[in-house]
This record gives sequence, structure tokens and C-alpha cells, in this order.
Amino acid sequence: MSKAIHADRAPQFPLPFSHAVRAGDFVYVSGQVGVNPETGKIAGQTIEEQTEQTLRNIEIILEAEGLTLDHVVKTNSHLTHAQDIPKYNEVYERKMKRPYPARTTVRSGIGDYLIEIDVVAYALTRRGEE
Repeated sequence: MSKAIHADRAPQFPLPFSHAVRAGDFVYVSGQVGVNPETGKIAGQTIEEQTEQTLRNIEIILEAEGLTLDHVVKTNSHLTHAQDIPKYNEVYERKMKRPYPARTTVRSGIGDYLIEIDVVAYALTRRGEE
């Protein structure tokens, strides 16, 4: 059985998707971009600004299920420019705690956004817990 998750504080888009879906003990968060949910605008022009906002949007959605970034076990990241990967890694390393989730990072054409990230969270434990 699965349940759609809608987070009122997360960015809203007129597209046919849920912010996340909970299936058993897993929460699958749809791809998020660096849009400020208060303004509806892209949060800056740098990969650092957009990565920070993207991860914050994911945190907001996870919080709707009582979870944090520490519950994330898998990350898929799509960057518009391959040369942004080192700066993206700096922000990612600051925001995500060790042990890091499994991760895929690819270069994709994602329109006006520099980054899009989707995650899978495991609700029963946080990374690093026994």
C-alpha cells in the first residue's frame, strides 16, 4: 500500500506528480529543483545557491513524514553543467552527514534549473544507526 505526500511548505508546480510517495518503510521524493517556495522563483544563479535550496525543499517534504536528510539512503542528482559537479559536491558534503547515501550524479538537460535531485528515504532508521 502506498500513500501520496503533499507538503504545503514545499514549492508547488502545476504538474501531475506528488511531492513524495510513501510505500511501506520507504519514502520516494520526486525530483526537486532550487525554487524558493515563498517566491516561486529560482533561488540564485549559482549551483551552490540552487543546490542549497533544492536540498532544503527535500528537507521540507521529508519533514511532512517526520523524517530528515539523515533518513536518505539514495540520491539521484541531475546537473545541467558537468563543470558544476565540484561545487555541487561541496554543498552536498556540508548538508549530508556520513555515512553518505548511495548516489548517482549525471549531466542532464533540465531547462532553466542548474540541478534537480530526487531521493529515497528509509523511515525506520537514520544512516549510520545500527
